[in-house]
Amino acid sequence: MSSSDRSESGPERSFGRPRSGRSFVRPQDDPPGTSRLFIAVPVAEEIRVAVGKLMEEVAGGPIAERGPGQPRWVRVDDLHLTLRFLGATPDERQAEIAAALTTAAAQTVPFRVVLSGGGAFPNAYAPRVLWIGIAEGSEDLGAMVQRLNGELAPLGWAAETRPFTPHLTLARADGVAGADERARVLIDAARDLRLSWRADRIILYKTLVGRGPVHYESLAEARLSNG
Repeated sequence: MSSSDRSESGPERSFGRPRSGRSFVRPQDDPPGTSRLFIAVPVAEEIRVAVGKLMEEVAGGPIAERGPGQPRWVRVDDLHLTLRFLGATPDERQAEIAAALTTAAAQTVPFRVVLSGGGAFPNAYAPRVLWIGIAEGSEDLGAMVQRLNGELAPLGWAAETRPFTPHLTLARADGVAGADERARVLIDAARDLRLSWRADRIILYKTLVGRGPVHYESLAEARLSNG
């Protein structure tokens, strides 16, 4: 996951001491010839459908109809578990990054991921990010990150210093009025949630920023080894 998706103190499910939120600033367009890249595990289609229904329950209606002043919900088709954020990257380097994905994936067998429970970063009083937790698969995801780190370090991407805390981002709510209520609804709605699928690939994504919601384009895919 990217550093913008997590708090230094990790997931916060309780309603502890409030912290001040930060206003949302849309990223500027990347320099010509570069793309903002990240690596992630895609969420299976049937799980995306189920999570999409939960998101609409939390949002109080169709997320596509949420306007200004509302949490910025991730598009259901784009739901993913972030492994590594690479930032603005020269386009000519995409091929070597894709090769690193293939090598790392060949060292990893498919594994089960179970989504369960909801929360907010940094806390539910002043949430910046709304998320669903990982009940099973965290160790496998962490091992995948370590393999990616090993392949990316020689290319110039040092491992992140913050601990890896896997989660499924649903929305960003920086400075949104009433976001604390959405966080509490999410925590209640996801309390008994349990959704699972078999993760069998990783994808290099490009973030597309412009008119309308941020969305992502798949640039390269690497299948996990069957052992």
